[in-house]
This record gives sequence, structure tokens and C-alpha cells, in this order.
Amino acid sequence: MEKRWKILKPDDSKTEALQQALKINPALCRILANRGYDDYDKAKLFFRPQLADLHDPMLMKDMKKAVLRILAAFDQKEKILVFGDYDVDGTTSVACMYQFLSKIYDPALIDFYIPHRYKEGYGISKIGIDFAKEQNFSLIISLDCGIKSVDLIGYAKSLDIDFIVCDHHLPDEELPPAVAILNAKQKDCGYPYKELCGCGVGFKLITALAIELNIDAEHYHCYLDLVAIAIAADIVPITGENRIMAYYGLDKINNDPNPGVKALIFLGGLQNKLSINNVVFVIAPRVNAAGRMDDAKKAVQLFIEADYTKALEFAEMLHSDNSDRKEADSSITEEALEIIAANPALQNKKTTVVFRKHWHKGVVGIVASRLIETWYRPTVVLTQSGDIVAGSARSVPGFNLYEAVHACHELLLGYGGHFAAAGLSLLPENVEAFATHFEQVVAGSIPEHLLIPEIIIDSEISFKDLNQNFYNILCQMEPFGPDNMRPVFVAKQVQDTGSSKVVKELHIRFVVKQDGFSFTGIGFNLAEKFPLLKKPVDIVFTVDENEWNGNVSLQLKVIDIRASET
Repeated sequence: MEKRWKILKPDDSKTEALQQALKINPALCRILANRGYDDYDKAKLFFRPQLADLHDPMLMKDMKKAVLRILAAFDQKEKILVFGDYDVDGTTSVACMYQFLSKIYDPALIDFYIPHRYKEGYGISKIGIDFAKEQNFSLIISLDCGIKSVDLIGYAKSLDIDFIVCDHHLPDEELPPAVAILNAKQKDCGYPYKELCGCGVGFKLITALAIELNIDAEHYHCYLDLVAIAIAADIVPITGENRIMAYYGLDKINNDPNPGVKALIFLGGLQNKLSINNVVFVIAPRVNAAGRMDDAKKAVQLFIEADYTKALEFAEMLHSDNSDRKEADSSITEEALEIIAANPALQNKKTTVVFRKHWHKGVVGIVASRLIETWYRPTVVLTQSGDIVAGSARSVPGFNLYEAVHACHELLLGYGGHFAAAGLSLLPENVEAFATHFEQVVAGSIPEHLLIPEIIIDSEISFKDLNQNFYNILCQMEPFGPDNMRPVFVAKQVQDTGSSKVVKELHIRFVVKQDGFSFTGIGFNLAEKFPLLKKPVDIVFTVDENEWNGNVSLQLKVIDIRASET
């Protein structure tokens, strides 16, 4: 699949000023300036994150109300239910809050609740509220959900159950009747950082309680490993407070992890220092798999278990769920690709809509993302539960998927989501009409260039500048993630040394040179471009370290190549 290259344009004056201040490679200064770290002080804060720079939690609207309501519950010996979503953000949030409250309050008066994905659906559930009433809970703290649950929280209020909502999703005009709503995205919330995940919001509430009760920071900083996992899994920007918490959370993951996290690391076969990437692709899928394939309650049990041997038992359950998830994901993706391959009419559309009754509901979102890797366009994957067809939609970057789904609302029973992803349900007899209308909406509104994958390139660089010192500074830019991605470089007029070769019929093992400096590298799934190496090429890549027989050297992870302009 051909890709568009977009080389970011630097502000030369800011880059030059930054280079004079930092005395580092100009390419690194271009990257920093483009990412908003365009003077010495900003760069210093970026390279040296400090927990002391986290904002005062009391700046968040309703924080004082939330703290006072919890303290009142302590005084009155009320039962408190910690309620969270079934994904990574929700389960880590619940684990943090449940553990902290159990430290400072009677554990017998605290419990947690995770709704079942298929029996209750996303977020606050009536079943959960009824459970709270039956068990005499009078305060529910919801994490990573609740901001849109106006009717259900109203129902809880009618049962004399109060809610404190900790959420990070965009609020609607009407807010739920909770005693406190903690969400920095509220229009009238003056909290300086707006991009916290659900676990981050919960962590701010924990921090506020600790400050109010004069509890030392060590008693809540110990949850930063779980916060970092939530930040990584929920794909929130790695900037501001998220960067600080992810930085220190990763340090805890690597040096003193929660027993449950340690067990997941062991089962994932991770032996080197973990990065955000490892969290996203090894830890997060195992936690998410619990809710996708079965009951996410055991993910919380994993994170709150103090004994490593017992934690390993829970981790093995998640590992097994993940194996089942991978098998379902793989087989459904293969079947969906076969459907498209056998149908030329589908191949010529600007959308993909595929439907089979037997597909597992828990993985259709993953399958939609997989299909986009091959057929790069807005994609909907549908399955059937009882008399209802339901599924997940995923977009290509730059296209507002939610609006396209909304435009088809007359054919739907329900839908929700955001710019890049959505969920929807409809009657079986409307599937074909939906696919047709969705295609019409997207085809009539999507710019052609968005149907071609784009590679964002941070800077041009020369091979002579790639050395260990350069790489060491690059590593100090971690943790990488949204809004602080691993830097991507382009080197021009690069030549094959004659030693590059195709490996496993799919990939290229590069040995290339530029102006007397040579590097090795690997380019996955680039074998079809091997003939280009007969002439000078421009290559797009990231820089990694390679260790072989005790020797460490820099290598290139090649993303794309094209013939150099003459």
C-alpha cells in the first residue's frame, strides 16, 4: 500500500534558539520545537518531569464536594461502592480507588463493581445500582464512566444512593444529578490539564483525600504503575500531567511493580525494561481480554492482590482469556478478509461493512482495526446477539466517523462513540440499507487523500548524525505516545551496500550507506519495494538499539522507502 509522506516544517528561529540553549543536534531541536517545547524552561520540564509539578487536585470543579461527601460517609459508617468500566482504564481506576479507601476506611464497608459487558453493557447499569441498593450502599464512586448516565444516576438518587462521578469523556449539555462530578472537560471546570484518563481523574481524587487527611504521598504514589497502564491503554496524550504520571509509573513498573503487574510481565515474557509500547501491546490486551471474553472483575482482583502467587493465578486467567481473544480475532479477521477478497464490489467502495451472525462481539472492534490495515477506509464489523445486530466502527485518521454514523441514525437502534471509533446496533433487516447509506455518506464527504495512509515525519537527518549520544537523548524523550510519538526521520540519497536482502519473502534486511556512513535495519512487509534499492532511495525510519552477542549498535527500523529525486 502506497503511503503519503508528510515532513513537518520547523520554525527555524525557535529551532535555532533552542539549539543555542541546549547544544544538541538540530534535528532533535526541530522535534522539540514542533511539539511545543520551544524554549529552555519548557525543554527542561519535558526532559526532567517532576511529581511536584502535578496540579493541585482542588483546582478541579467539585473536588471539595467529592472529598467532603466521602469524609461524611466515613463519619456515618456508610457503605461505599467503587464502580468502574470493564476496560483497562476502568479496572485500574477501580483497583486504585478500592485499595486506597481500604487503607483509610473500614474494608468491610467497601466493595467494587464492574458491569458485565454483555449482560449490562457499557458504563453505569441498572443492575449495578440495584445491587448497591440490595447491599445497602449509599455512596457510589464511578470511575471512567457516568458523565452521560443522567437517567440512571437519577434513578439511584430516588433510591437514596449518592454518586460521585469521576470521568474524562465529553459531557453532554445535561449533566447527571450527582453530588460531585469530577471531569476537567466540563465547560466551567478551571482545571489546567484537560486530557486525564479515567484512572488519572480517580488518582486526583485519591490525592485530594490524602492531602485533606495529611497522608504521605508514598501511600498514593504507589498506584502510579496502574495509572501509567491506564494512560497507555486509553491512548490519551502523553503530555503535561499524563507525561509526568506515565514517566514515574513506568519507573515503578520496571523497578517495583504491583504483584498483578509483575505477574502479567512474567506471562508476557518481557525481560527487558518496559516501555509504553510494551504496556500497550503486552499488558493492556491481557487486561482488556477479561472483559472482552468473560468477566472483567478478575482484572481488578489481579491488581488488588498483594500475594504474588495468588496474583499469578488471576494473571493466568487473563492470559487464557487473551489467548481466546487472539484466536477469535485472528479467525474473524481472516474470514472478513476472505469476504472482501471474494466480492469485487466491496473492494471498490470507500467503506467496509461486513456482517456474520456468529462472530464474537468482544473482538469486532479489533477486527475493524485489522481490516483498515489492509483496506484503508472507514470500517464497520457487525455480529448478532439474539434479535439484534451490533458492532463496532473504526475510522481512518482525519475522518469524523461519529458524524457519518449519526447520519445513518434512522436505520439504527442505538449508537455512540467519538471521532475515531463508534459502536452501533440495528435490526437484521436494516443491515444492507445501513451499509448502502453509510457508503453514500462517507463517499460524499471523505477527501480522497484520507484514503491513503500518511506517515508523519519529524525531521530529515543525515547518517553522520546518528550516534550513541544522539540515541541517548532520543531515549530521554520517552515515554512515547499520542502527541509525543517516537520520532520518525527521513534520510535522503541513501544507497544499498550490496548486502541488503529479502528475508522470509516479506521483509527487507537493509545494509545501506550515506556519505560513507552505513547502517543496518529491518523493514517489515517491504519486500515488494526491494527493486528500488538498485538506485538511491529516501528512507523513513525510527532508530533502535540492537544487541547481538553482547555487542550493542544502533539500527534502523525502516517504515517506508521511495526512489530519490534526481
